[in-house]
Amino acid sequence: MASITAAEKQLILAFWCKVDVEALGGDTLTCMFIVFPWIRRLFSNLDDPLQPSLSLGTSPLRELLCNKLHVDPINFRLQGEVLITLLAADFGKELTPAYHHAFHKLVGVVAHALACRSH
Repeated sequence: MASITAAEKQLILAFWCKVDVEALGGDTLTCMFIVFPWIRRLFSNLDDPLQPSLSLGTSPLRELLCNKLHVDPINFRLQGEVLITLLAADFGKELTPAYHHAFHKLVGVVAHALACRSH
């Protein structure tokens, strides 16, 4: 598993401060439901799947995804790829190859960390 360098972390943090996180989170989940419709069933037991108040990487999130919703680990990577695609759509040329590469590595690290707790 690749790790994120200090330079990549700085790129991610510098870019992330430009992002409307609430809007991007909702858009990412909505896009996931459209592009990968089978994912909607994972959220059938939540009152409002488009408004989860979850923090990425926290223990409660891992518990929810892995133990309550039984999310297939591949979906973590898919969601990360959708997030990067939406960043590219929103920011265009501002999302340079260096930023894209850093976010791609971050998605891989986060997906791996979440998948480690799966089933």
